[in-house]
Amino acid sequence: MSNLKKLQSKQLDEFFEAILMLKTKDDCYAFFEDVCTLRELNSISQRLEVAKLLKIRKTYNEIELETGASTATISRVNRSLQFGAEGYELVLDALIAKDLKGKK
Repeated sequence: MSNLKKLQSKQLDEFFEAILMLKTKDDCYAFFEDVCTLRELNSISQRLEVAKLLKIRKTYNEIELETGASTATISRVNRSLQFGAEGYELVLDALIAKDLKGKK
């Protein structure tokens, strides 16, 4: 059982429902600016970038240089990719494909 399933609550369900109501990037910026600190948003987005780079087989050193993430963060994300709830997998392939499309 994933840790999040253990945390499941009406409050967390409502939070996720609120996120699913957001329609545009501008909506996301406004909502998350109010809900999260800048540091929290940067940490979350950094982890997603680390996951993308791990997925395309970049080395820890390359990822550290590219993102500024610590090796501890890279290792934690790697563990999630290997043994987690497969949450990253829900979005990584589409994000990587979008990145590749944008580079052409």
